[in-house]
Amino acid sequence: MTGILPVSLSAEPLTGEAFAPFGDVIERADAQRLLINEGTTVRFHDLAAVDVGRDGGHPLISIFRAQPRPTPIAIRMMERHPLGSQAFYPLAPHDWLVVVCRGAAEPDPATLRCFRATGEQGVNYRPDTWHHPLLVLRPQDFLVVDRGGPGDNLEEHWFGTPESAAVAAIIPD
Repeated sequence: MTGILPVSLSAEPLTGEAFAPFGDVIERADAQRLLINEGTTVRFHDLAAVDVGRDGGHPLISIFRAQPRPTPIAIRMMERHPLGSQAFYPLAPHDWLVVVCRGAAEPDPATLRCFRATGEQGVNYRPDTWHHPLLVLRPQDFLVVDRGGPGDNLEEHWFGTPESAAVAAIIPD
C-alpha cells in the first residue's frame, strides 16, 4: 500500500440501521424495558446478540482502559475475531469512535466507515467483523464482553507496513 495517499474519513452518527451489517448498537433508547426487583429497577433487555460458544468458548467480562491516539488518527490496521462476538460499552458519558469495514479474507479499505458513538452507546461486533481497536477521544474505560477459550480468536491485517502512509485518517471535531 505504500505510495497510496490516505483518504479522510468523516465520523457519521452511530445508528442501529447504519451499523447493522457489522453488529449491534447497544443502547437504551429502543430497548425493551422490564420492571424488576420489586419495581425498583428497570432492565433494558436483550441489547446484543452475544456469540461466544463456538469451539468451546466461554464469555469473558473485562474492563478495558483506552487512551487517545495522536490526531489525525491513522487507520493502519484492522482486526477481527472469527470465533466470537466482541461487545464494548463505555463506562463514562464520553463520545468515542468506531471504525469498521467489509471484507472476507482481508479487510477492504475502500469500505472503511467511521461512526461517532455517544457515551451512552456501545457496539457488539459480530464474529468475523473487521474493526479497528478502541478509538477514544479522551481516556475512557469500557465494559467488554468477548470470548475466552481455545482457538485463535484474533486476526490482524496491516495495510502495508506500520511505517507506511495510513490508509485513512480521522480528524475528530
